[in-house]
Amino acid sequence: MSKSVDLNADMGESFGPWNMGDDKALLDIVTSANIACGFHAGDPDVMAATMALARDNGVGIGAHPGFPDLQGFGRRKMQMSPASLGNMVRYQLGASRGMAAALGTEVRHLKLHGALSNMACVDHAMARACYEAALEVDPNIIIMVLAATAMEEVVRELGCNWCGEIFADRAYNDDGTLVDRSLPGAVIHDADLAGPRILQMVQEGAIITESGKRIPTSIDTICLHGDTAEAVDLAKSVRSSLEAGGVKLAQFSGRQG
Repeated sequence: MSKSVDLNADMGESFGPWNMGDDKALLDIVTSANIACGFHAGDPDVMAATMALARDNGVGIGAHPGFPDLQGFGRRKMQMSPASLGNMVRYQLGASRGMAAALGTEVRHLKLHGALSNMACVDHAMARACYEAALEVDPNIIIMVLAATAMEEVVRELGCNWCGEIFADRAYNDDGTLVDRSLPGAVIHDADLAGPRILQMVQEGAIITESGKRIPTSIDTICLHGDTAEAVDLAKSVRSSLEAGGVKLAQFSGRQG
């Protein structure tokens, strides 16, 4: 059976003179880019340069809002009221949309970053506060969610455009959440392992956890992190494995409800 899947990567995470990841190389491989909005990483110049590269490569642009935590790269948990969460997302999405418009392009999707995402994937109220805020800014935006988590349940309840995401370089718990980064084996560094593993998940239409459990789910896009030393090799392995397995690479169109 013919399948189609999107490849996305987090990028635009450099800051001033400090460089993070090889965005230019990744933009030759992925079909969608999640671009930092300045809170956990990135700055206006980096955002503009990354969006322009994505536009010129025909790569779909997404806003990647996170906690206001430059020093911790958005990976430290923060406690915020629903109102503050909503304003934080509105602010970052607004900046992303404004920059894209100035560059003659658009923001297609939104994906939460780091600790904000990890918390929202198990907290329905938190996910709803973030997603309702984004939809108030752009009712047609596609919300990228961690498949088979509270995030997916919320977007289905909201009836909005969404797509389900799995991670190429992260191990999974049996409840569909990601294994904590502090634990051994949480991050997959071996490119030879990453590609075939993801092809198997796409072919089976299921997340394969560390224990071998299968969680049937909607796999619309695969995340390739851009901030690791082996990011480009992993991305190449995933793309070549999918293509060799007869899977077409294309931007997601979004599901509804």
